[in-house]
Amino acid sequence: MPRFSANIGFLWPELSFVERIRAAADAGFTAVECHFPYEESQDSVRGALAETGVQLLGLNTRLGVNGPEDFGVAARPDRVEEARTYIDEAIAYAVAVGCLNVNVVPGRTGRDKACELTFRDNLGYACERAAAVGKGVLIETINTRAAPDFHMSLTREAVETIDAVGADNLKLMFDCFHVQIMEGDLLSRLKVLLPYIGHVQVSAVHDRGEPDAGEIDYPWLLGELDALGWTGFVGAEYQPRATTSAGLGWMDAYR
Repeated sequence: MPRFSANIGFLWPELSFVERIRAAADAGFTAVECHFPYEESQDSVRGALAETGVQLLGLNTRLGVNGPEDFGVAARPDRVEEARTYIDEAIAYAVAVGCLNVNVVPGRTGRDKACELTFRDNLGYACERAAAVGKGVLIETINTRAAPDFHMSLTREAVETIDAVGADNLKLMFDCFHVQIMEGDLLSRLKVLLPYIGHVQVSAVHDRGEPDAGEIDYPWLLGELDALGWTGFVGAEYQPRATTSAGLGWMDAYR
């Protein structure tokens, strides 16, 4: 049976960050993940995690001084210093609160070759520093509908990057929402990519809601993923259609 992580970047938006951790624990999650926790006191986050026994699996590097307009800067040749500041910050925060992984966000580049070389250099920097403190590094593909000019939209691009960097602690964030929109055939891709995958995320295609409707039969797919030997968590990274608590019935299919 899958182990689910609650993405508190999307879930329980009406609550404070720390209260979202407690709400996730109350709902039966044993892990959480987030996007940008940097405005939250490290002491309060660490305390809430210790209090609930919940594991924090991942957080993202900052998007950049222009926020969503940048959508990350790690693949921007003109912003290497800024990118490495964000990488250092993310790793330090992960160490302080006991988070396992840092997702390095490349930004909007149109998949330019020079940008890819910068991304690989910055990932090498991130992986070396993360490995020194026992942390992992993740990269993720984003579908072109959500971000037409995002640096990576296909899993083969991510694999090429991972192979080029050659770091044992660099893995792929396999977000079923984005991969289904861009590539489909999810089970075949999971079979091939499993050695590269560091985390899996789920949400409905196409509304990004709870994973209980739409194109993907998640009870079947996650059963197959379990049969493949996946022992990691599956991140519930969706935008609730109503309240988070009202939408948690999707979990019943896995109990």
